[in-house]
Amino acid sequence: METKKLISGALVVFVLFVIITQPIKAADMVQIGFQGISDAATAIGEFMTELVR
Repeated sequence: METKKLISGALVVFVLFVIITQPIKAADMVQIGFQGISDAATAIGEFMTELVR
């Protein structure tokens, strides 16, 4: 359990460090992540539509 807490804490510190020191890059990373999720949802929707036809 302690290892999990330590890794989680380190990850939070790293994310905050990146956001504070490089906000433009951090925003780009978030945008890329959301774009990937959006593309995946669209692909699943198209697959289900074709599956029903």
